[in-house]
Formats: sequence, structure tokens, C-alpha cells
Amino acid sequence: MSSTVHAPTPLAQLGPIAQLRAGRLARRLPQLYVGLFLYGVSLAMMVRGALGLAPWDVLHSGFVRHVPMTLGQAVILFSFVVLVLWIPLKEVPGLGTISNAIVVGLSADATLAVLSAPDALWVRIVLMLGGVLLCGLASALYIGAQLGRGPRDGLMTGLSRRTGLSLRLVRTGLEVAVVVIGLLLGGVLGIGTVVYALAIGPLTQLMLPWFTVELE
Repeated sequence: MSSTVHAPTPLAQLGPIAQLRAGRLARRLPQLYVGLFLYGVSLAMMVRGALGLAPWDVLHSGFVRHVPMTLGQAVILFSFVVLVLWIPLKEVPGLGTISNAIVVGLSADATLAVLSAPDALWVRIVLMLGGVLLCGLASALYIGAQLGRGPRDGLMTGLSRRTGLSLRLVRTGLEVAVVVIGLLLGGVLGIGTVVYALAIGPLTQLMLPWFTVELE
């Protein structure tokens, strides 16, 4: 589910069978699922911090105010809605793409079920900052496994490829749009949203070389 835009590797453009045949699955599969699980945990940490959510989660949090659905279920629903938008863009999902659409939402709901909302501001700040840091780590883990981009990343790279616009411009346009829609629905925007937007790219870029699995 990441909103972090990264340059697609040739392997990310291939289908799930080719990605699996690339080898080193004993490392890549556990790394993928640990990364996706931690991504959901990071989302829940920011929710409990209540100081602002990542741009797409502003949309998710606004949406659940109007439907009988958990935040994690909204993450899953919107992931598959975004995957439908891949079809005209001719993007190819991988195992990691489909897993991202499901595991992140399930992990977020599971974490929210056991993580209570603190009253102390300093604890909320720690949760928000920890959530952003953990999200950077989680993104590096699942991207480095090279088993397919997340639904939202694929939408950004596909639109960039089709329109000729830069990834940065496409990412900015999409995230502004989902934040505006989320706010209109009553979503949660705050300083955490700004911190996430400024920090998640550099954090993921810093950690990605540590976890990128070299394939033959």
C-alpha cells in the first residue's frame, strides 16, 4: 500500500510467475510479508497517535465515517479499486501487489484491536514519529523483496508512464486529490501528514539498499 514512489525495476514490470522464478524465495517471501505486516502496524500507530495520517489514509479515515467498515477494510477495498485502474494502464500485478492489498489492511485492524489510544501528548508524538519510521522500514522490506509494487505505487508509475509526467508530479497530484477528498469526508489531517509526506521518501530511499535482494 505505500505512497512512496520508487523507480520500477525490470522485475517489477513482470508477472508473478516470473517474479517467483527469479529465486531466493526463502528470503524474499518472509521479507515481503514481514514488511507488509509492519506497514499495517505503522498505519495503526499513526491512527492511535491522532496527529494526522498518511495522505491515502486521510481518505480511508474519512470514508469509514460514512460506511459500516473498519479502517483496515477500507484500505483493502480501496486497494482493489486502485487495481482496477491498473487495467487501462496495462500495469502487471505481482504476488506482492495482491498481498499488499490484503495484508496491510488486516494487520492494521489487528494492531488497532490491541493498541489503545493514549492521552499523553508525548506518547502520541512518539506513536506518530514511530509510525513514520516504521513505515519507511516496512516499505524498504517489501519493495526490496522484488515481488511486485503496491497498488498505489503501480497507479503512480503507470500514470507517469502513460502521461509522460514526472513521478513526483503524478504522486503530488494524486496525494493532493485523495487528501482533499478525505478531508471532505471528515478524514484525519494533521502534522503527522506533513511529517509523513516529507520523511517517507528519504527514509525508504535510505533503507532500501539494506533490504534489496540481489537476484541472478
